[in-house]
Amino acid sequence: MSAQPHADESVWTIKRLLTWTGEYLERQGVDETRLAAEVLLAHATNCRRIDLYARPEDIPSAVHVEKFRGLVKLAARHEPIAYLVGVKEFLSLSFKVTRDVLIPRPETETLVEAVVDYCRERMFGRPRLVDIGTGSGCIAVAILTQLENATVVATDISQEALDVASQNAAQHGVSDRFEAVLADRLALPTEVVPSGGFDVLMSNPPYVAQEDISELPANVRDCEPTGALTDGADGLSFYRSIAASGPALSASDGAVVVEIGDGQADRAKDALENDGGYRQVRRLADTVTGRERVLVLSRVT
Repeated sequence: MSAQPHADESVWTIKRLLTWTGEYLERQGVDETRLAAEVLLAHATNCRRIDLYARPEDIPSAVHVEKFRGLVKLAARHEPIAYLVGVKEFLSLSFKVTRDVLIPRPETETLVEAVVDYCRERMFGRPRLVDIGTGSGCIAVAILTQLENATVVATDISQEALDVASQNAAQHGVSDRFEAVLADRLALPTEVVPSGGFDVLMSNPPYVAQEDISELPANVRDCEPTGALTDGADGLSFYRSIAASGPALSASDGAVVVEIGDGQADRAKDALENDGGYRQVRRLADTVTGRERVLVLSRVT
């Protein structure tokens, strides 16, 4: 923040800090600059964002301002705000995030809603779910907060990611119904597969094709875990894995609910229907972009 005036040139109230920082980050090409400024200042001053509005004329301490300046410098270099503060909101819940996990995105809330709706429609008494590639655990934990009798086996190939997910489950009081399992895709230990199979297999897989990685925004491409973004191939291999291994893990009336990338709906559907014996129930668009984001398929028996 070298362009910022020295403290003796003016009084740096909360309001003025937010205004200046929003304008500064906008010049650096940062997205959602006002929100970024608020999140960083709230973190630096150990308060809630809403408190900033209640005390706009307060003057933060020199220690807090210095911490804020450091965070803004990193944000101006396109470091993800969520990693800088260590948390991200998802479905009105706060989740711990580190560089070992993808940052939860509002588009993925559509997947949570689809799973919850499916379980309620089918009137599962005790839904048994598996979350393939759980990352931060945001999907699994958010579902468990809405389905009080559900259980989730949450898998990931990264132990560091599972540690983050387990902490999030504990934070939201669902650890007793959340089981973290180190596994590659659907290669689950037999002891974690329930008798009769899972009611729902769900996943937000790495669906970005390797050739498209360079087109991602720099703060995503360079900062978020590559293995959670792309399968290193055409972006469809996880759907093929679910098609190949899913039926053996699914209950007779089980479902697959997956997030898909832009333009992938038909190809992902074909992989799951033709190779896995599932049939499409519905496609859902997210409320952020309006694009097809989630496929819901049921098992054909």
